[in-house]
Amino acid sequence: MPRPTQPKLSREQIARAALALVDRDGSEGASIRRVADRLKVHPTSLYNHVPNLAALIEDVRALVSSRIDSSALRDREWEEGLLLWARSYRDAFRRHPKTIPLLMSHRSSAPLLMSQYEDFAVAAERVGWTSDDILPLLTAFESFILGSVLDMSGPSVMFDPTGQEEDVPRFAAAYATLSDHDPGDPVATRAFELGLSLLITGARPRVD
Repeated sequence: MPRPTQPKLSREQIARAALALVDRDGSEGASIRRVADRLKVHPTSLYNHVPNLAALIEDVRALVSSRIDSSALRDREWEEGLLLWARSYRDAFRRHPKTIPLLMSHRSSAPLLMSQYEDFAVAAERVGWTSDDILPLLTAFESFILGSVLDMSGPSVMFDPTGQEEDVPRFAAAYATLSDHDPGDPVATRAFELGLSLLITGARPRVD
């Protein structure tokens, strides 16, 4: 009888296992030992495909970022391109919000993400931003987008003035309008779209 063969591993399979663990356990899920346990292999088997933990984290980043569509930055006008790119960025990370603290704590070098950043840089320079402006501009958008994702991962409404209406009547009136909106997402998406429109309105360099 032939000896049972060990299931073949691939780098993508390992990354997907790590992503599933991070989705469940947060940053603690990103460990070689835990990924090996999930795949039912010895930890040393992973090193035949992934050189170290940092590389594994970059593979997780690439998986999540693969859903970001930067093509609009190449093909559309600057403002429309920013709008479509930012929405796709948020949608990509909305599926995996627990990856954000992990990925924010490690430098990024994933080629896929670098190519998306290149699209951003080219589009920004096309409307007059300088090389010195690119990273602050990109960071401003990314901070807003990822903050919006984290906002969605908490309670749908972070504040409640119930019982204090006489002290804060205008805020209480604003709070009361939430009953007119989707109870599952009464604020976050509207806040994202409003904030994004404000960012994009100021997304061209000032002309003195």
